[in-house]
Amino acid sequence: MLPKRRRARVGSPGGAAASSALPPTLFPGVSVYLVEPRMGRSRRAFLTRLARSKGFRVLDACSSEVTHVVMERTSAEEAICWQERNGETAPPGYTPPALLDISWLTESLAAGQPVPVECRHRLEVAEPRKGPPSPAWMPPYACQRPTSLTHHNTSLSEALEMLAEAAGFEGSESRLLAFCRAASVLKALPRPVTALSQLQGLPHFGEHSFRVVQELLEHGVCEEVERVRCSERYRTMKLFTQIFGVGVRTADRWYREGLRTLDDLQERPQKLTQQQKAGLQHHQDLSTPVQRADVEALQQLVEAAVGQALPGATVTLTGGFRRGKLQGHDVDFLITHPDEGQEAGLLPRLMSCLQDQGLILYHQHHHSRCDAPSPPTRQSRTMDNFERSFCIFRLPQPSGAAAGGALSPCPAWKAVRVDLVVAPISQFPFALLGWTGSMLFQRELRRFSRKEKGWLLNSHGLFDPEQKVFFHVASEEDIFRHLGLEYLPPEQRNA
Repeated sequence: MLPKRRRARVGSPGGAAASSALPPTLFPGVSVYLVEPRMGRSRRAFLTRLARSKGFRVLDACSSEVTHVVMERTSAEEAICWQERNGETAPPGYTPPALLDISWLTESLAAGQPVPVECRHRLEVAEPRKGPPSPAWMPPYACQRPTSLTHHNTSLSEALEMLAEAAGFEGSESRLLAFCRAASVLKALPRPVTALSQLQGLPHFGEHSFRVVQELLEHGVCEEVERVRCSERYRTMKLFTQIFGVGVRTADRWYREGLRTLDDLQERPQKLTQQQKAGLQHHQDLSTPVQRADVEALQQLVEAAVGQALPGATVTLTGGFRRGKLQGHDVDFLITHPDEGQEAGLLPRLMSCLQDQGLILYHQHHHSRCDAPSPPTRQSRTMDNFERSFCIFRLPQPSGAAAGGALSPCPAWKAVRVDLVVAPISQFPFALLGWTGSMLFQRELRRFSRKEKGWLLNSHGLFDPEQKVFFHVASEEDIFRHLGLEYLPPEQRNA
């Protein structure tokens, strides 16, 4: 941890001293929000400081308090789409703010007070829009836009995600990211794509993704997608990488050696690590989606064991289930204790307790590789250095009842993949954010931090390399606030 004198300097993005020096608000009925993407980070920051110095109230995030939304180089069509997207979760009785061109703000700053809003300042569309719905105006980063589990373009996004997965199997990270980002944009659109014109102007939508969507809209299928779906390599790589402990490189090596099926692997056990053997042994269970009821039962078991190993420690469900998924293929739990340092040595005691109860079929322990957050690096690809255990749980199954009240046969237990991660309380908000996902959301959040703020973010902390300091946070909301982003709850991070 950093010395207290250094940590105190970064209590907020501008520092505690900066926030306390803000002049008083002279116009309480006016709350301004500046929309950044077209305006640019530096110009937005400059205009914010200037407006506040003249007594204007400028908010860092768009909320129900905002009365004036100011945009620069934005069309009326883009503005109304932005308003529709941001009003989806508005409370009942919410009055949308005025959508204004930057000219209103510059005239107000010159006058030293808010000038009356005239027609020439407004960006709202006066007449109902005709023809196919236009694309929603999209910020360039997935962490800037809410993305729920259900959306309007499932078939289109799934096609692009299949091509992304296939690109990953071929080791092409650039193509993987291009398809993933295009799919993410489709997921965030407020309406179905029915015409190619709706794709115009969308970020991260290159010619290849455009061509795939064009084929799907015009013919209902895409030749490239179907070719990938039916290819032996794609199907084999997908089968192998679904085995616990098998990554793309291992699956590719097995494929090049002529292996194609699970039976092929069973016949060559010398090729398998202990983790892979366990994954193959329980493959049928592990390839069956875990249901919400199973997650709740697992959490009760883990919480009871954690309470026995370290009273006062807490267990938090993360991963896809925290984002609202009803089923998944593994379950992630983040464990901490409100007193810093008390979590040390907890995981071995917890695993011993679970093993004594016969709940562990396999586990692989990874020791913590840092006692305090170290500065993230641009080249770092590891998710974090927390102590963790990758497990296969033996989850007891309740007997089910068939129609008519007769008992149906039910296995006594089933194997479930569970990851147990222990983090100190000082790093818990970052760990919670990182382990909640989604993977692309986290990747974009870190890219935004690096490119827009010049800071480095990982699951241990947020670091300013220029000031050489970490930001102190108490919650996920604090992290978003430091970055100048609207807080998105977990169920809106399904990018």
